[in-house]
Amino acid sequence: MNGNHFISFDNTEYAFAYKKNSELTNAHFLFSAMGKPWLVNLGLKFTPLAIKWKLPFTTPVIRNTIFKQFVGGETLAETSAVAKKLGEYDVQVILDYGVEGGDDGEHGFDHSTEEFIRVIEYAATQANIPFMSVKVTGLARFGLLEKMDQLMSEASGTLMRRYLSVIENLPANEKEEWHRVRVRLMRLCEVAAEKKIGVLIDAEETWIQDPVDALTILMMDAFNKNRVVVYNTLQLYRHDRLKFLQDSYEAAAERNFILGAKLVRGAYMEKERLRAAEMNYPSPIQPDKQSTDRDYDAAVQFCIEHLDIIAVIVASHNELSNLLTTQLLQQKNIPLNHPHVHFSQLFGMSDNITFNLAKAGCSVSKYLPFGPIKDVIPYLMRRAEENSSVGGQTGRELGLIKKEVARRKAL
Repeated sequence: MNGNHFISFDNTEYAFAYKKNSELTNAHFLFSAMGKPWLVNLGLKFTPLAIKWKLPFTTPVIRNTIFKQFVGGETLAETSAVAKKLGEYDVQVILDYGVEGGDDGEHGFDHSTEEFIRVIEYAATQANIPFMSVKVTGLARFGLLEKMDQLMSEASGTLMRRYLSVIENLPANEKEEWHRVRVRLMRLCEVAAEKKIGVLIDAEETWIQDPVDALTILMMDAFNKNRVVVYNTLQLYRHDRLKFLQDSYEAAAERNFILGAKLVRGAYMEKERLRAAEMNYPSPIQPDKQSTDRDYDAAVQFCIEHLDIIAVIVASHNELSNLLTTQLLQQKNIPLNHPHVHFSQLFGMSDNITFNLAKAGCSVSKYLPFGPIKDVIPYLMRRAEENSSVGGQTGRELGLIKKEVARRKAL
């Protein structure tokens, strides 16, 4: 798959081959609704409360609309049917157990750990599930991460020096608490390494990200010696992440491990800017979209130039960034399915990118969350907000769906 292989993201026959006419109709209805900001804002306020208060009809309505579009199912068994269907079209799966923090403390974190391990063991039995996703906030208390991040920001030196300094000076009870967090993630990675499943560590808010980065680098140093098991997630809408990628590469080269880098644009922009304004510190977010796009594409190029040490996941809904990746590979005569290059999009979005990349022979997956509706509500709310705020996203989805409906009617 080298040379001048042509890839287009306009082929809706490939993009929606896995969807029935009724499923296209439902998707059209949902994206039309998400194109109305007032309706999305109403839903963002009402839905979490409706779930909490257990209002009648709330769960069935959510299950048959936004949940069905963006989530694999409430259980692994339900999700397996979706994963199998994707596999029929050479699309792989990143499984994500939709937990975003333990409501019942250490017991909840231990329970989440066992669930993550169950996901890894299940993924190992499926031919097209090479990855699973982990949020450290599912394993660690937010307040502890926040305190460590603050202390790290006040320390000097490299990320790892600051991390070790903070660990050394934590009170005994918090030192022991953090030890349990490290043990949880270590257990996950050990099982994943044994089962040959990749572990993608999700990005978090900037005010808890430093300890997450340090912990992830420690896991890569331990498990990525001969092949990549652990990936860090870099949000390029942050103005410091391109430099962080380069620094991480230097650490990988020095310590002789493979750097796993999942590149995303970002998911917490409004929250980040609001907090920075309220607390009167410089925003960590890029000044504009052009700056984000520039750094994202520069990160892609940097990774492609260092595939001997970096394994990259281009996790993007931006058509130009995906095309750029394929073009760079072709220019360097690197196979589109190189083992250190993977593409991914969220389930329910950008099927035109995913399925056309798969058709071209690329290694590509859908990020497929699953879990009880009440647990995945935060994820679903972000998808609704994202589709209403990202310029052109909803319109692009609707246009492609309409094009495919017209194509099928003309047959």
